[in-house]
Amino acid sequence: MARYTDAVCKLCRREEQKLFLKGSKCTSPKCPLDKKSYPPGQHGTRRRFKQSEYGIQLREKQKVRRTYGLLERQFRNYFKKADRQKGITSEVLLQMLERRLDNVVYRMGFAPSRKTARQLVRHKHFLVNDRLVNIPSFSVKPGDIVRVKDKSKRLGVIHDSMKKIRDGALLSWLELDKAGMKGTLLSNPTRADIPLEVNESLIVELYSK
Repeated sequence: MARYTDAVCKLCRREEQKLFLKGSKCTSPKCPLDKKSYPPGQHGTRRRFKQSEYGIQLREKQKVRRTYGLLERQFRNYFKKADRQKGITSEVLLQMLERRLDNVVYRMGFAPSRKTARQLVRHKHFLVNDRLVNIPSFSVKPGDIVRVKDKSKRLGVIHDSMKKIRDGALLSWLELDKAGMKGTLLSNPTRADIPLEVNESLIVELYSK
């Protein structure tokens, strides 16, 4: 299966915005974006000209796609599905991305990053409604319970990540039982519930051309 294997910090520098792809490193002094606030490559430090309308739309799409760790074809398929559903396409798109199992695992604090969450899901460390699910793109529905498999409850990466969860910091559409190492998706997230600095309406404009 195709996947991105280059340094992910380059992606944040290219978008000139923290996408939180490296977990705790993104909030530490080691974050490359804090040291180099210009795009990567030999021309990154050169004077940049005003972006075209297409360029602005493309950057917004890339921010979202890279935040959730998707390839172009995967992201486009999500857009097509969102476009066929009722509601505002841009908001439905983000809602679908947020309900991916790897993202829910990350949002609940079981993993320090979406990339790590994806690996944990693939390695069969999580159950959804007491059924083993190892598909990162699995869509979690309201009422579904996601929990760490009993044999995986001693994993250091999960414990270290959960220690960093601050009380009251969990998103309103999620519920977490730290002692039981499980969480529940209470409802579909609204746009206001999704902490993502992006103008998603520009993505619709881009794909509508």
